[in-house]
Amino acid sequence: MNYLDFEKPLSEIEGKAEELRALARTTSGMDVSKEAEALDRKAETALRDLYKNLTAWQKCQVARHPDRPHCKDYIDGLFTEYTTLAGDRAFADDHSVMGGLARFNDRPVMVIGHEKGNDTKSRIERNFGMARPEGYRKAIRLMDLADRFRLPVITLVDTPGAYPGKGAEERGQAEAIARSTEKCLSLGVPLISVVIGEGGSGGAVAFATANRVAMLEHSIYSVISPEGCASILWKDAEKMREAAEALRLTAQDLAKLGIIDKIVPEPVGGAQRAPKDAIEAVGKAIESLLGELSGKSRAELLADRRRKYLEMGSKGLAA
Repeated sequence: MNYLDFEKPLSEIEGKAEELRALARTTSGMDVSKEAEALDRKAETALRDLYKNLTAWQKCQVARHPDRPHCKDYIDGLFTEYTTLAGDRAFADDHSVMGGLARFNDRPVMVIGHEKGNDTKSRIERNFGMARPEGYRKAIRLMDLADRFRLPVITLVDTPGAYPGKGAEERGQAEAIARSTEKCLSLGVPLISVVIGEGGSGGAVAFATANRVAMLEHSIYSVISPEGCASILWKDAEKMREAAEALRLTAQDLAKLGIIDKIVPEPVGGAQRAPKDAIEAVGKAIESLLGELSGKSRAELLADRRRKYLEMGSKGLAA
């Protein structure tokens, strides 16, 4: 288990319980079950207390946890007959964006998402979930295909932001993001987006300009990272805690503002503690949101999406 900074008290309790069990395994006739169970109960209480009132910065840490399930995990857990579609038909295939045809509850759909990778090799291959222009152009191609065949589009957002490298800028990063966002707005099929970890800047908006947007309970969605915001406003990246609060980037804040439509509950301790439960909860949320859009005509879907973005933020302003 990878423990976050604020989970240190929990790591000590769980570590002691594991030490007792390890000692019992190497010492014949030693029974530590009662002591270990008492520590387990104490750890469970500590875990609940820790996650009861997380700060915005702590939620950022949870959203970035390396053990959280990523796009590939959700595709494997929720979709069947997944067929990868690769390349932008212009430059290359961006491995930080994965997508293809699949079935969701036996319904044909197009699924697209950011993939961060789960170890050093795959994270480098996936560029840590930071898409280049060809990634967004691949997404546009897949959304075009879905629109042509009347397939709902499901996007899974998990990126710190679009890749800001020189090559990406030379190949039209900003233009690719803008066109992907435009494509989301012009789709005549249901578009459901779920922020499963980080939703960073235009790199996330390019996938999440949807009819319905859901967020996992401890995920984040913001115009800039807290560190980046702190560096600009205070010239000090260490003020990221204050920046995280000011950005109002948590699912709870964004629901109040009307930016998102649904908060998906996570297991106690975050999605990384029980990935299967988190994936199942996301599946139920997608099913529910698709149900809301089922049967709507192309004109109705376009009007629904237009109304959503014209009204965005009015809840917070009215309050």
